[in-house]
Amino acid sequence: MKIILVPTPIGNLEDITLRAINVLKSADLILAEDTRNTGFLLKHLDISKPLQSHHAFNEHQTLSKVIERIKKGEKIVLVSDAGTPAISDPGFLLVRECLRNQIEVECLPGPTAFVPALVNSGLPCDKFVFEGFLPVKKGRQTRLKALSVEDRTMIFYESPFRLLKTLEQFVEYFGADRQACVSREITKMYEENVRGTLTDVIASFANRTVKGEIVIVVAGKESK
Repeated sequence: MKIILVPTPIGNLEDITLRAINVLKSADLILAEDTRNTGFLLKHLDISKPLQSHHAFNEHQTLSKVIERIKKGEKIVLVSDAGTPAISDPGFLLVRECLRNQIEVECLPGPTAFVPALVNSGLPCDKFVFEGFLPVKKGRQTRLKALSVEDRTMIFYESPFRLLKTLEQFVEYFGADRQACVSREITKMYEENVRGTLTDVIASFANRTVKGEIVIVVAGKESK
């Protein structure tokens, strides 16, 4: 008995492994964050398999039935819209429930947005902390205050609609001269990496419309 987590491309459809393709081809059922997005990928790969929605709003309700099907011997694969399942995407609850039911969990290596963003930021990547999405409201200020003394490189995911507001809050808690890099549309045609102080980065995005998935990498606090 096993559940397999398959990372999918974060932009460029060529960023999928041969192993991932073979696993998708052999699946009895593919659990997808959005069946439309996964359906597009499968069509590109010339794969036809049953799809079932598995996202943040229904995963609690579908867990028991998925576990039941795995126990009956079905080969079930979990994918998210982009990247590795459970990294700021659905997947953790299913993994935990599988382990509780003595079901093996296998996660294939593959695309994850924060890794290329961290590496190409030019900031130290020997030690880092992945924060994902900050709380939108409750707990946001508390988290930022705690991170103001973090000395490791910090990685955040953010919506393009909240990018400027978040950068301005970083200035407030981390200081205007803190080094940062904003990566946008990673692996896509219009990939962009803006590096500099937080003030520099804000100036770069201040007077234009920002689109695409955003990864923000911020230097940790320097030791005196």
